[in-house]
Amino acid sequence: MKQAELQLYQTAWAIVKRAEDCDDAMQEAILKAFKSIHTLREPSYFKTWIFRILINECLRILERNKKTVAFSDTAQFGSLQRNEYSAVDLRDAVDRLEENLKIVIVLHYYQDMNINQVANILQLTPAAVKTRLFRARQKLMQSYSDQQDQKEGKINYGTSY
Repeated sequence: MKQAELQLYQTAWAIVKRAEDCDDAMQEAILKAFKSIHTLREPSYFKTWIFRILINECLRILERNKKTVAFSDTAQFGSLQRNEYSAVDLRDAVDRLEENLKIVIVLHYYQDMNINQVANILQLTPAAVKTRLFRARQKLMQSYSDQQDQKEGKINYGTSY
């Protein structure tokens, strides 16, 4: 059970990025799941069902937070080792993705869910999940390429003629 709780929290964190919001999303998701457990027709789908509830709660919190002005917590990177910077860069790039792409990346790669599980949670077809993963990977590769160009001092003038 602790492993499932950790996976839920990691997913919430990947979406909302604040401990208070993660806690709120987790509490609301668990409460809603408890209240409506009788509506779950197939117990083997519990994991995908509760992840769907959690994602909906996270998206509700993000929508609510758009309406308020928040002071974001600043990350403390001073203690990072050199080899940890690439992991931070990747997480930062994932965080900048559109929500629909970020959620697919988080579930598939961070939570190690297969395409069908992600499709069930997001109520999409497996083909739609694959398309979103493809688009997300393209954007991540472009972001990485842009970072490399900046590090090398290259200037991108575009290719329009």
